[in-house]
Order: sequence, then C-alpha cells, then structure tokens
Amino acid sequence: AAEQFRKLRTQLLGMRLPTPPKTIMVTSATDTEGKTLVATNLATVLAHDLSSYALLVDADLRNPSLSRWFALQAGRGLSDYLTAGAGIQELLVKTNVDKLTILPSGSLQSNPVELIGSRKMESLVREMRERYSDRYIIFDSSPLLATTEPSVLTRLVDGIILVIRAGVTPRETVQQALATVEKEKVLGIVLNDLEFESAGLTSRYFGSSDYYYRYRNRDNEPEKPPRSWRSLFPFFKKED
Repeated sequence: AAEQFRKLRTQLLGMRLPTPPKTIMVTSATDTEGKTLVATNLATVLAHDLSSYALLVDADLRNPSLSRWFALQAGRGLSDYLTAGAGIQELLVKTNVDKLTILPSGSLQSNPVELIGSRKMESLVREMRERYSDRYIIFDSSPLLATTEPSVLTRLVDGIILVIRAGVTPRETVQQALATVEKEKVLGIVLNDLEFESAGLTSRYFGSSDYYYRYRNRDNEPEKPPRSWRSLFPFFKKED
C-alpha cells in the first residue's frame, strides 16, 4: 500500500504542466470514499521526498477528521483563523512525520461556505503557495455532491484529485461530481478500495508484495511484509 502512494507521488510530480501544482484539493463525490486516507498519505509521501515539505489542511469544516487521524485534541485551526483573526503560525501543528505539518479545521462554524469562499481564505491560499517554493499544500475537502465548499475551493487551488471508491460509487455520480469543478484543474482520479477476484490479477496490476520485499532485501535476510496499515502509517485509522 505504501508503494502505491509513492507511485501516486511520482505521477503527480512527473506531470508535464506549465506550472507545477503546489496547492492540491483532495475530494470525493460522496462520503466514505477514502478522501482523507488519500490526502493524509499523499501529504506523508510528499514530506518524505528529499526536496519537499508538505502542509496538510483540514478544509472539511463540517465533518473534520484529521485531528482524529493524528490523535490531536480538539482545538483551534482554520476556522478560527478565518473568523477570530488567530495567527496562522500559532495554529499549525507539527507531526511525528518529518517535514509534515497540519492545519486542523478548528472550531465548528455555522457558515462553512462563506468562510471557504472569503477573501481571507483566498489570501491565505495565495500566501501559502508563494511563501515556500518547496512546500506542497494538500487540502482535505468535503465531498463535492454533499456540500458547496469544494466548488468554491476549486477556484483557489492549482489542482484537484478526485477519490472514487471502486464498486460503490456509480459512474453517473462521478460524472455529476466532475461537472461541479473546473475540468482543466482535475489532475487525476484515485480509484480506492479496488479488489480483484484473484491474486493473479492483483499481482498483474499492483505487483507482488513478496517480490517487493525480496527485491528490496536481495542482499540480506528476506524481510517479512508489514502485517497492517498501522505498521506503514502509525496514524492510520479506518475512518474518513
């Protein structure tokens, strides 16, 4: 699984675009498709890159979950910056992943659409993009068809990654979701939770995990593959 996220990073950094995307919104058509899983682990592998840093922003002001993923106590965050004038530096939280910082969503507000669409939010995204040339900002957004905020955030970011849960999200729902965003900003789609009927098909499309560990340790004793997601990413939880 970790190797698949590294492949996602490689494809993202290798895209031949006039301007490389530095601010990226990760969203989904509906809920429970795994957008937070993808946003969190994409930010993690970007932070592991030798030449880049990552800032992970919880822009889902209705149902924030990053604080739970990182076992943080509920506190101030993005909404408090947009409403109460809190300084952005005092809201950033360092993680146990080197070069990865998160901006929690903050206290719940009754007007998330207005906050995400405010001039202050626009100024913040622009500042984060321009201040550090080696930093990627990943926004974990709310679902496209359930809320309005992603459509508003679309105009502020450089690119969009849409997470689709295989075998669950209907094709028509995906098409409807894509119609709500600027298509030229869609960097790609992540097909999540894909299951093949045989191990042969899994190896054909994703490679063998046994081969990966044999290849990695060909000069040493074979290393046993990790037994769980948690051994790959300590903060992993089966939530969205």
